Amino acid sequence: MDHAATREGRPAFEVTHRLVLSIALPMTLAFMTTPLLGLTGTAVVGRLGQAAPLAGLAIGAVLFDLIFASFNFLRSSTTGLTAQAYGRNDLHEQQAVFWRAMISALACGAALLVLSPVLLWFGLKLMGPEGGVAEATGTYFSIRMLAGPAALANYAILGFVLGRGRGSTGLLLQTLINGLNLVFAIALGLGLGWGVAGVAWGSMIGETAGAIVGLIIVIRGFAGTALPSRSELLSRGRLAELFALNRDILIRTFVLLAAFTLMTRIGAYFGAVTLAANAVLMNFVLISAFYLDGLANAAEQITGRAIGAGYRPAFDRGVKLTILWSFSLATIATIFFLGLGPRIIAVLTTSEDVRAVAGTYLPFAAVTGLTGALAYLMDGVFIGATWSSDMRNRMLLAFAGYLLALAVFVPLLGNAGLWLALNGFLLFRGVFLMLLVKPRADQTFRSAQ
Repeated sequence: MDHAATREGRPAFEVTHRLVLSIALPMTLAFMTTPLLGLTGTAVVGRLGQAAPLAGLAIGAVLFDLIFASFNFLRSSTTGLTAQAYGRNDLHEQQAVFWRAMISALACGAALLVLSPVLLWFGLKLMGPEGGVAEATGTYFSIRMLAGPAALANYAILGFVLGRGRGSTGLLLQTLINGLNLVFAIALGLGLGWGVAGVAWGSMIGETAGAIVGLIIVIRGFAGTALPSRSELLSRGRLAELFALNRDILIRTFVLLAAFTLMTRIGAYFGAVTLAANAVLMNFVLISAFYLDGLANAAEQITGRAIGAGYRPAFDRGVKLTILWSFSLATIATIFFLGLGPRIIAVLTTSEDVRAVAGTYLPFAAVTGLTGALAYLMDGVFIGATWSSDMRNRMLLAFAGYLLALAVFVPLLGNAGLWLALNGFLLFRGVFLMLLVKPRADQTFRSAQ
């Protein structure tokens, strides 16, 4: 530990570039392995030479991702609460935070498993697949849902290790999960010819193995520490705090999903070619999000730890350094996308019409790293600080600004206006939160003294 001093039994610490990168880089690498799963599954099923299984896989994956993205609050809230307990040097409370998160994750996972037939029925009604496509969707979704408890347990485990600043452990677990997923998807889906079912079982094996290994790693770290009592785990005050934090993060997630869904729906009115071009360009947005999320993870841990320690210098320097790295990497990525974007587009699509339209709007997608850098980072700061109500409220305010931008710019500029509104939404999120950092930090650290 990089202690610089000790205050009232709480370890003060120095925030360095090395500390920031030790958390951010491993998690960026871990997040970058995730797109490989979708590509591998598509390649495995695509080699079967039939359209229905491939379409069914795509729909099933979308349904699963939509449902489980809603539970990302399990990861975020666990990180913030663990980081603050870590900053207080309170190992007992760290353990209590972990077990509360695991109980919540397993309960939610079990509920989803029981409700999976209803969720599948609703998803098929929503997406409208028929015949072989619907059958393939049902096969994939039903098998993937068996991994629901393990998948949500992995959220809690990852949140805990990130809260303790163990980015390398997070990388290890994500690599294990995704690596086994890839190997078994290929072996079962292609090698044994199980197709869609093989890809789904690969995910099931990866998630389950990751949860088991992660649980072993975490429990070994508790050696010599007494287990929290039932009354501590079920403390009304602690559970209320966890519920409020999870509720606010969930609302924020739904609003974010709504923003991107709205962009897709509006883009559809401009025709199939423009819709396809926007889908291609969204890959640039997602790639930017992956590496910016790594720095947001660093901000979560450092700011949460600083608040737990009651050490304002670490908080201020943590915000400063993560902002510096976020904008530096975003600038490099923007230059890279502007320069090599046309070649990347050519790899992603063979349609000349789609390539041409995507090239026209490439600059709007390329700069989303810059316009979104502060938004992603501020989410990390506010999650680590557990200022969740402020994050929720500012997200709603930014969404209102997004709706206004859509109403003004889309009728005037068409698809360019749509991309302009998206960039505005990212800017609104970051700036609105940044304006709150100093007053909220002043209040938090003053009350901690």
